[in-house]
Amino acid sequence: QVQLVESGGGLVQAGGSLRLSCAASGPTFSRTAAGWFRQAPGKKREFVATITWSGGTTYYSDSVKGRFTVSRNNVKSAVYLQMNSLKPEDTAVYYCAVTTGLATMKANDYDYWGQGTQVTVSS
Repeated sequence: QVQLVESGGGLVQAGGSLRLSCAASGPTFSRTAAGWFRQAPGKKREFVATITWSGGTTYYSDSVKGRFTVSRNNVKSAVYLQMNSLKPEDTAVYYCAVTTGLATMKANDYDYWGQGTQVTVSS
């Protein structure tokens, strides 16, 4: 069992930066792949980034590649999403998720989810 709590969301102007954190509890976190997803009003939840259990491999959606960076600290049981050069279209609720399987872009493959944190980017 893994419990996830996101933080770090807020209101930022276009071009600004935010760093999201996802604190995990549970004995198996270090053996899970982690992902970030987002959901804007009226839209489906979409993949943002994922990272393997070791942190050695990451994948990003085309819309955030080059602007966002996912990382993790297994000692602290945390996953992070550094978001730079934010755009109004990045506005969404951001969710952290983990899977005991391989790192994946598919939301259905994730076993545990956080409650989400709101990110709003003003133009």
